[in-house]
This record gives sequence, structure tokens and C-alpha cells, in this order.
Amino acid sequence: MDAMERLLAERACERLITDFVHRLDLGEPSSVADLFTEDGVWTWPEDGRLIKGRDALRAYFGSRPADRLSRRLMSNVLVRVASPDTAEAISYFTTYRVDGYEGGVVPAGPPVQVGHYEDTFHRADGTWLLASRTLHLPFGGATPRANSPSA
Repeated sequence: MDAMERLLAERACERLITDFVHRLDLGEPSSVADLFTEDGVWTWPEDGRLIKGRDALRAYFGSRPADRLSRRLMSNVLVRVASPDTAEAISYFTTYRVDGYEGGVVPAGPPVQVGHYEDTFHRADGTWLLASRTLHLPFGGATPRANSPSA
């Protein structure tokens, strides 16, 4: 690969990482399934979850509570292109989240999750997609309720 092809591949993968959290926070959560290959996998080893295939991913991410307010911050994104059609990445995330959201401003609290993703990407027909996303969560806690005194 020449330098421009590598740069374009890196940028396409970075875009998927960002698009993923935008869809969860500001869009339709179930649509993150469209960012994966048909047989894509989302895993959370510490929790024992493994979701495989677009239909299962759509159902899983679509089952988020309708009253959930969340914002994720992504940083330290490092994409490594392995070939013209494969890449991998590590990115850090911080999640702020409450359930029971009814509108307005919620008092700021600490993040409920801080961790990183390990991703693999595959390009098919010129389009980069997530082949797998593994969540590693060394810092996590319960999601507070927006209407509770501790929120």
C-alpha cells in the first residue's frame, strides 16, 4: 500500500469508531449493526457477552432503555493497517450515562465506564466495516437514575 492508501484506510476505520458512539448517543442505537460485517462480533470478555451477526447486534443495541441519556468520549485512537483489506485498532472510551432521562440538563457526575476497545476491520467492495469489537472495562459502575438523589 502506498502512503495515501494507508492514510485513507486509517481514516475510514477512525470514522467507524466515531460513528459507532454517535449512533449510540445521538442516533438510532440499533443502527450500529450496519457498521459491522454480516458476521461481525461484539464481545465483552469480563462480562461473558458475545453477540454475533448483524441481526443479533441490531437486537442487542436496539434493546437499550428508551429513557437512557449517554455521551461517550473517544480518544487515543490508534489504527494499524495490516493489508489493503484488513486493519486493527485500539481506542479509549469514557461513558457518561443516566437512565430515567426526561429532558433538560442532568447534574454532572463521574463517568460510569472507562475502558478501551480492540477492533478488527475488513474492507469488502471498497467499504470498511467492523469485523469485531472487543470491550475491555477496567473501570465501571452502575448506571444512575436521572431522577434519583445520587444522580
